[in-house]
Amino acid sequence: MIRNLARGQQVFTSNAFLVTGDRTVLVDAGNEFDVVSVVEDHVDDIDALVVTHTHYDHVGNLDAVADAFDVPVWGFDTEQDGIERVIGDDETVRLGDHDYRALHTPGHKNDHLCFYSPDAGVLFAGDLVFANGSFGRTDLEEGDRSLLVESIERVLSVADEDLAEMHTGHGPSVTDRPYQDIELALQAAKF
Repeated sequence: MIRNLARGQQVFTSNAFLVTGDRTVLVDAGNEFDVVSVVEDHVDDIDALVVTHTHYDHVGNLDAVADAFDVPVWGFDTEQDGIERVIGDDETVRLGDHDYRALHTPGHKNDHLCFYSPDAGVLFAGDLVFANGSFGRTDLEEGDRSLLVESIERVLSVADEDLAEMHTGHGPSVTDRPYQDIELALQAAKF
């Protein structure tokens, strides 16, 4: 099961997804709310914290989560504060009951990862793309529009057209033909 623990929070935060199952994992820690208490409302413990990228709104609660649950923090670049273990491009990581392929998808930030499971039909898109064809900002440090376009193209080439769910770093998850939202994001990012 996948739950957005940041839903309803009225603060500057990303979404934070609790993925329960064989390996209970928090995908992104969020920011400016007590995510530890919200995790504890659903489970007693987690096995890891995995981050899509290290912008502050996604990792502001990183230390609190790592301390409360005594878990390793996984991400693309251990040179970034708080990231202890590397998830390399094309590596497999277990989230809940499924294996996900990590896709290095720079453009919004150099250390950005998406996670895709063909078996689950799920994509964790971070801030690469959003609902309704929106895409991640490229006007921040490390932003690069042409790299973002290449990253969206890569996700489209890897994901199945019958993708069932896309969980994004901000806004609502997409459960109605999310592949089309990614296609729209690619078109918008190219302009």
